[in-house]
Amino acid sequence: MTSKTPKPAHEHFEGKDVVEHLKAAREKGAKATAEAHGTETPGHISAGADSAKETAIFLLGMWILFSAFGIPVSKALWILGLFAAGWLLWKVGRSSLLGWARLERLHRLIEQEQWEIQHHRAQEKEELTAMYRQKGLTGKLLDQVIEVLMADDNRLLRVMLEEELGLTLESYEHPLKQAVGAGIGVIVATFCATIGYFFGGFLGTIIALAIVFSTATLLASKLEGNQLIKSLVWNLAVGILVIGSIHLCAKWMDHVFL
Repeated sequence: MTSKTPKPAHEHFEGKDVVEHLKAAREKGAKATAEAHGTETPGHISAGADSAKETAIFLLGMWILFSAFGIPVSKALWILGLFAAGWLLWKVGRSSLLGWARLERLHRLIEQEQWEIQHHRAQEKEELTAMYRQKGLTGKLLDQVIEVLMADDNRLLRVMLEEELGLTLESYEHPLKQAVGAGIGVIVATFCATIGYFFGGFLGTIIALAIVFSTATLLASKLEGNQLIKSLVWNLAVGILVIGSIHLCAKWMDHVFL
């Protein structure tokens, strides 16, 4: 690790008292854990649900455009198939890259905290004391806990990451696992759309994609602990607004320009 010149205590705390410094550290940790798919739900499930909903909206929107502009069904199916293949690669790659970027942010925080433990032990001890005093520890018990934690750098690093920055290291999934989840979401939505078309034509496609969209919404909402009906209604409302807008714009363009 590259050596750094130790900073004075007042620079370590950046002019703040210990409590303010801990609050700022928590905010920094929250930014590091932020991701497109959220942190409450397992990353691969959230990625899969998002991909399934996005794929459903895209396929249905494009199907409406093809129908409005009179593109033959045989040609439309080929276009949708090629789009779904490219969309699959995009969602898998993007989800993987987002996961790697998140891990890089985590690694930078770990390296920074490890350096601070090595060069600012007095200030780290002060932060640790303030944190455990806020938990209700006082007197000799507080002193004993602090001494035990300060005696082991690995344990101290983990405590500072979790207590100071608010990180939960076990919640970080491998980026490829998230990528697989995103890919499954695209495949499921595309497969259901295909089955819906062969069994019910355009109406069957709408029903199949609506079921995929609703199921993905309910799954994500349940795992996040949100109200299922409220979440479903709002997501469907947004989805209907998008599809309705595409349909109306297509009709207007067909009337004005074609």
